[in-house]
Amino acid sequence: MMLSDVFELVQFLFVVTFSTFLLCCVEYDVLFANRPLNHTGGTAPDRSKVTLPDAILPAPQCAQRIRASGWIIFLLVMAAAFWLYRLVKVLCSLLSYWEIRTFYIKALNIPSEGLCNYSWQEVQARLISLQRQQQMCVHKRELTELDIYHRILRFKNYMVAMVNKSLLPVRFHLPLLGPVVFLTQGLKYNLELLLFWGPGSLFQNKWSLRPQCKRAGARRELAQRLARTMVLVGLANLLLCPCVLVWQLLYAFFSYAEVIKREPGSLGARRWSLYGRHYLRHFNELNHELQARLSRGYKPATKYMNSFTSPLLTVLAKNVGFFAGSILAVLIVLTVYDEDVLTVQHILTAITLLGLVVTVARSFIPDEHTVWCPEQLLQRVLAHIHYMPDHWQGNASRSETRSEMAQLFQYKAVFILEELLSPILTPLILIFALPSRALDIVDFFRNFTVEVVGVGDICSFAQLDIRNHGNPQWLSAGQTEASVYQQAENGKTELSLMHFAITNPRWQPPPQSELFLSQLKEKVQQDAAAAPPAQRILAEGPLGTSLLSEDSAAAPDGLLASVLARPIFSASGLVSWDRRFTQPCSTASAAASVLASLASSLPGPARGPATDSPGCHSDRRHPEESLFLSESRLRSLSRSALIAEVASAEMSLHAIYLHELHQQQQQGPGPQAVGVWMATGAPKLPFMTAGSAARASQAQHREMPLGGWAEEEEEEEEEEEQTTT
Repeated sequence: MMLSDVFELVQFLFVVTFSTFLLCCVEYDVLFANRPLNHTGGTAPDRSKVTLPDAILPAPQCAQRIRASGWIIFLLVMAAAFWLYRLVKVLCSLLSYWEIRTFYIKALNIPSEGLCNYSWQEVQARLISLQRQQQMCVHKRELTELDIYHRILRFKNYMVAMVNKSLLPVRFHLPLLGPVVFLTQGLKYNLELLLFWGPGSLFQNKWSLRPQCKRAGARRELAQRLARTMVLVGLANLLLCPCVLVWQLLYAFFSYAEVIKREPGSLGARRWSLYGRHYLRHFNELNHELQARLSRGYKPATKYMNSFTSPLLTVLAKNVGFFAGSILAVLIVLTVYDEDVLTVQHILTAITLLGLVVTVARSFIPDEHTVWCPEQLLQRVLAHIHYMPDHWQGNASRSETRSEMAQLFQYKAVFILEELLSPILTPLILIFALPSRALDIVDFFRNFTVEVVGVGDICSFAQLDIRNHGNPQWLSAGQTEASVYQQAENGKTELSLMHFAITNPRWQPPPQSELFLSQLKEKVQQDAAAAPPAQRILAEGPLGTSLLSEDSAAAPDGLLASVLARPIFSASGLVSWDRRFTQPCSTASAAASVLASLASSLPGPARGPATDSPGCHSDRRHPEESLFLSESRLRSLSRSALIAEVASAEMSLHAIYLHELHQQQQQGPGPQAVGVWMATGAPKLPFMTAGSAARASQAQHREMPLGGWAEEEEEEEEEEEQTTT
């Protein structure tokens, strides 16, 4: 951390110095050989090859050029002021880093050289134990895991809650582009400056909200003051726009120019947007936990976005690639025949640009042998990102769904463009869009801030309180007293509670939250009793993996593939339906069966004893004989890594299960659907055989269970044999 801050200062100094040198200290007419040199001092110009020192001006002449330009002097003064400000911040950070290092070594007994061998759970356990021994926090006898998360994520929980409640003006509808989302690092920095740590912010220090923010009578006065501050900050951003814009352009050029030349397709790669990270983040989720979860969902999300192809764009890309490739091939052949071709002016530039065009064109041409099922790919994405709007279910193949997904999972080129436009657009948002939300923001902080002893003021959503912030449409009906204004959207409270309980198995939740978790566990056991055994579902993992991915998946991905593919197997007749169960296995029941088996196979305080119960079968194993990890995989993992993999798979299954139950609750009572992928009409099975499709149609008209196809075929064969006889 210290080294990163120091190199950040050095990098800023290098960019400013090198840019000034290129602008004022290089004679480009000499460098490009537009003006001949005279090395000997005679009358005839010297036609020898130009060297690099010939194109560099002497120091006095370079300094004179800099002094002659007032614009350059202004930018250098602003850069120097910013660098000194960053230097002071880095020095303060160094003191904090030294205190942290000392605390780890002396208080937690974790040496610096062995820090990388400890997981976060181990560090957290030592911190809780230290509180019991030395009473570091004098206001509380014991610190809980939730208290520690609240201290670390105080401001981030507020940001996640405001994005969840659509309070921040980051969504816009533009005339030609349609709905867009704009949230950049610059805008985020200004929002945090206004709300959390700036001179006129709502927080008076790092842990306490200003007293007037908690009084309802001062809300309008405070909102007017906040709106005025927003406008002033926006004007300051507008004045600094030229400096920031120049820095953004220079930094982007030095950062990405070489990468684009070496790998032109890197701009077509995707990344999780800043808005997507806030939208998909759980309450009380640390940075490394969020990064690990989104990294697991990167490949499924990429495959889903690549499943959309544009025939028009494909035709254009093929033809552009053909023309550019033809010219490039001729130039390469000429270069191989005679290397003097490279001395022709701009021939090397033409080869480079043509190669770039060919590479970009190829990236728009899809693989014609690849077939995807968008609904199943989107379910795989959901298993890792845990959040998805309701209208995406059953509409995974629509372009609107892809456009909304692109707001969360954007091209790297779009990210760079947004950051370059941020110095221009951020002041406009601060001046025109944000002040109208000032009163709503003040009300939000007053209504959703609670004071916790030993922690300070925190966002009430981060308490994971089902009674005050639960949503009845997410299995908390009858347990929550929250109004629509108090409810978290998209099941954020319920999923965050489940994630925190799985990540911190020793945590003791509040009574109302514990009641929700116990009722959810009972629901899982009930659905597991009506589903096939987990071992049978997981035995179909290789087949599910082959249908849902193009390569062999890792162990958790194979488990998810088994659960997500089970309704397809049941509907298509690839596996027979066991008549002992009341209906064909859906995604929810398959997830419940695996969850029940996984819970009983993991002993511990959060899992409970491994006792037989409905849906928990007798073939349970310990973590060393896990349901979805091979022996070689188990040997290669440490205990902390094994727990992390199991927790990730368990949370993914819970996310799928909760979303399935939420969809069933929205659809109303009735027969259980065979997976969400069939929710909007006929089964969408691009890989179903013609015979399977015909039998499915006959079974639908006859109201016959899909699993009875095999028995019907046997009866037909017997009738044919009798007729032949």
